[in-house]
Amino acid sequence: MNKLHDVDLKLLRVFAAIVKCGGFSAAQAALNLGQSTISEQMSQLESRLGVKLCQRGRSGFRLTEQGMAIYESTQRLLLAVDSFCQDADVLKQHITGKLNLGIIDSTISDPASPLPKTTQRFVSRGHDVHLNVYVGSPAELEERVLDGRLHLAIGHFPIHVSGLDYLPLYQEALGLFCGRRHPLFGSKAERAELMEEITENRIVVRGYMEQYDLEHLGVSKAAATVDNIEALAILVISGAYLGFLPVHFAAQWVNTGAMQQLAPVSMSLMSPFDVITRRGVPAPPILRVFLEDLATSAGQETHG
Repeated sequence: MNKLHDVDLKLLRVFAAIVKCGGFSAAQAALNLGQSTISEQMSQLESRLGVKLCQRGRSGFRLTEQGMAIYESTQRLLLAVDSFCQDADVLKQHITGKLNLGIIDSTISDPASPLPKTTQRFVSRGHDVHLNVYVGSPAELEERVLDGRLHLAIGHFPIHVSGLDYLPLYQEALGLFCGRRHPLFGSKAERAELMEEITENRIVVRGYMEQYDLEHLGVSKAAATVDNIEALAILVISGAYLGFLPVHFAAQWVNTGAMQQLAPVSMSLMSPFDVITRRGVPAPPILRVFLEDLATSAGQETHG
């Protein structure tokens, strides 16, 4: 055999199945072929190879010496062909369509967020995809994932909603901040001393984290409520309020002297971020690939 053709691969697969099953009769069910067809195809293969592959008759089925050598070569060949086909399927996979992603606001400056690396990794695959990105509050993101308007969302979700799957992704560092015009600006006090002064000041809280924020500050009610971080920063910068802000987001004003983090050692918090998807709904290929890249990027962030 000087050249290998498609028909030869087909015949070699028949031969391999016969050997595996232990004979022509036993191979009929595995190949879904009649015995006469199997015999004819084996004759074709022996003719193509120019050797006798097996003995069959009353004494049973057995391979010739040449047949054993061809069978071993056939196993290596078919394994290589199957491996090639699997690799080719991965390479030719072409993901198309729209991916609808939801995120909460003001996370762009967080070095712990895996989203920038995920996006770069995802688009570098060469997929013909269109990204739709929606920025909203945790409650809005949950609602949109539930009704199918978003494929997934990334954010802080303190109360888990039925019908959604929540997968831990990373943690965001929070600190207590005041503006330059606030009476506590310049204070070096830590938690024990600071707690007494906090009760005398106006507190702004995130609406979706109100009880969490109030409990950590030891106060019973807030003087202002917001549904996004930018609004909270505006009130803190005014000098009229204290509030928890992401450390990475507040850094731009801390560096200019417009804000100060109070009691950074004892009043710091970690806010868990999850990725949410709709429970019980098969993920389309475009979502599966993005989630794989997200998991890979999150692992890279965790390990350095």
